[in-house]
Parts: sequence; C-alpha cells; structure tokens
Amino acid sequence: MSGELYDRHRRVMPDWLALYYDDPLEITHGEGRHVWDAEGRRYLDFFGGILTTMTAHALPEVTKAVSEQAGRIIHSSTLYLNRPMVELAERVAQLSGIPDARVFFTTSGTEANDTALLLATTYRRSNTVLAMRNSYHGRSFSAVGITGNRGWSPTSLSPLQTLYVHGGVRTRGPYAALGDADFIAACVEDLRDLLGHTRAPAALIAEPIQGVGGFTSPPDGLYAAFREVLDAHGILWIADEVQTGWGRTGEHFWGWQAHGSNGPPDIVTFAKGIGNGMSIGGVVARAEIMNCLDANSISTFGGTQVTMAAGLANLSYLLEHDLQGNARRVGGLLIERLRAVTAQDPGVREVRGRGLMIGVELTRPGTDRADPDRAAAVLAAARAGGLLVGKGGGHDTSALRVAPPLSLTVAEAEEGAAILDSALRSTR
Repeated sequence: MSGELYDRHRRVMPDWLALYYDDPLEITHGEGRHVWDAEGRRYLDFFGGILTTMTAHALPEVTKAVSEQAGRIIHSSTLYLNRPMVELAERVAQLSGIPDARVFFTTSGTEANDTALLLATTYRRSNTVLAMRNSYHGRSFSAVGITGNRGWSPTSLSPLQTLYVHGGVRTRGPYAALGDADFIAACVEDLRDLLGHTRAPAALIAEPIQGVGGFTSPPDGLYAAFREVLDAHGILWIADEVQTGWGRTGEHFWGWQAHGSNGPPDIVTFAKGIGNGMSIGGVVARAEIMNCLDANSISTFGGTQVTMAAGLANLSYLLEHDLQGNARRVGGLLIERLRAVTAQDPGVREVRGRGLMIGVELTRPGTDRADPDRAAAVLAAARAGGLLVGKGGGHDTSALRVAPPLSLTVAEAEEGAAILDSALRSTR
C-alpha cells in the first residue's frame, strides 16, 4: 500500500519535497503520543509533525471544539468580525509580554515571519535585516532570504539585504572555546563591528533555539546583550518562536524569556504548536509597529473560526494541565537519560536542549564532521523499533531532533530513550 502511494507521490509532487526513510511512512491516525501507519503498526511519536502536535494526537478537547465550530461556520475572512479570533488574540497578547500588543493571525510560521519582516522594514524604512548563522525561518522568498542554513536556502535572490551574526551555535565556530560570558562578549563585539560597516538595519530576527539547525542555542542572555546594542541604533528585535513557544522549553513559556533581562522583543512570531495540527501562525507586536502599514492588508485564511476554536481549546488545555511544567520535568529526565545512554558512543558529539526540545548531534568517530548517513540509519532503526524522531543540522552538522508532545509521560520518555539507545547501538 505505501509503495503504491509513494509511486503516485513521485509522479505528482516536486522532487524537492523530501520524505523521511527509503520506504516512506503513511500515518493514518493517532492518539495521545502515538500514531499508526497504513499497515496498522503503532509508533511512539517523538517529533509531533515537526513540533506541531504540541499537546496530544486526537486531543478530545480540540477535536470537540473543531467539530462544534465546523457545524456553525468554518470561514468568513478577516473582513468580518470574528469572535474566536478576537478571543484567541486577547489571550496571546496577554501571554506575549509585549506592552500594548496587537496580534495578526496567519496560516503558518513562514507567513508569520514574512509579516514580521514587512512590519519591521516598513517601520524602520530599511530593507537590511540581521539574522543568525545556521537559522531557519521558512520557505517563502523573503524567509529564504534570511535563512542562514544552506540546506534550506535554494536561492541567493532576495528582496532583503541580510547580514549574518555569530552566536546561534554555542559549540561550533570561532568562539566555541570561550566560556559563556566571554562567548557573549565576543558575539556582542562582532555585532558592534558589523553595524559599523552598514546602514542601520531594520531588525534582528532570531530563534531562541534554532530548530531546523539541530536544536542549537546560545548561552542564556545573549539576545539581552544584543538588545542593548540594537536599542542604541533603534533596531528591532524579532523573536521567531515558531518552535520554541508555548512552554516547550520547560523553563519558560517563550524562548525569548531566557534572554529577557532587557525586556521583551519588539515582535514575536508563532505557529506550529498553538494549533495542535491546525494551520495557525501569527505575529505579536507593539501597536505602533503593527499599525505602521499605510495600505490594506488582510488574511483570507488566517484566523478562520475553525482554526481559532482549535487554538483556544488547545491553549486552554496546555495552561490548565501545566504542560510547560510537564515539559520541564519529563524533558529533564529524558535529556539526562539520553546523555547517559550516549556517553560511551564515540559518534555522539553532544546531547543538548531543554524541556522537550532535545538534539543529539552525530559525528564521524574521531572527527568533528557530520555523519548524515548515520543520522538517516538511526532514524530508520528507531522507526523499526517503534519510535519516530526527526533530524536536522547545518554547516557540516547532523543531529537527531527529539520533540514529543508536551503531555509525554515518564514511562513514555523511558520507552523512547530505550528505543533510541537500541537504534544508536545498532548503527555504530
């Protein structure tokens, strides 16, 4: 069955639309932290549709809200008042930490970042943007133009002038050998020097933890230190929270809060987990920034009633069941378990992350070079053992990406770690 579907897929889909595994998997349904394929095999899901199924598969509270809303009206566009959209915007604005916040809903993280770039460049009257090396911000023309990861950047053409800053990857690059304080100081000096060679940029866009890049991050406080330099030049800070938002890191509700000593970002973008699989993205910004556009701008599908109903139900469940706290507790156990089982593996360079956002970086034994072949082999071996994980990396890195739904139990964390341990052992 999957072979026949794969043949059909190849005949009508673009060659660059990647699939995991030599024998691709068709997922037909899910429940809790598990999914099933077309042959009826069950898997523990440690990737959640690329960090999108945030709470649980087939969460009753969300499916009920979607069903009830679909029975009333699914869509009317932003040209009409929309109660679920206003209600979710009120909650997101309050949670964002941004004063006098305004919220605009989109259909994806890519579109959210596009909107943030439109706002920043219009507000600042500049098309120069600072971005982080190894970053990923989406697949649209403008988002590709600020993506600092070669594997996800198919063109050098861009409407933006992008300058890349050090600091998103702690354990590689020219400052890797420095202690945390000196690492931050060196990155800040690099930023100061860069700004001396260019016209004032519109904004710095940064993921607090780089997702596609392999769950890498700087020391806490880097972006707060950057903020002092940015503020001196009037440059905005955009936090791309598409993967880090909603409590996934455990310690904070937003990833930027690990760098919040100088206040919240000017703009926050979000998507993925808030919809628990429904297509929701969005932007939060101060009113003066959000309102800077002097032409019409709407969203046909952003903020539709059915997706907003899903987002409201999902966010309520997340907060009422303290899934941020669960991510901190169970994620802490999982990361320590993975560090223990990989301690004697010469091909595991680092186990990193926080909460339920964990990266396992693989290298060729005896070197510091990426081992993408082993990453693919571990993915396949984990699948054979009943576990789905992701992969990522950039600039000669390869990493397994572990990001289960935030309702993961201790028993499921132990089970997943054991399967991943077996997969790593079988591929040495």
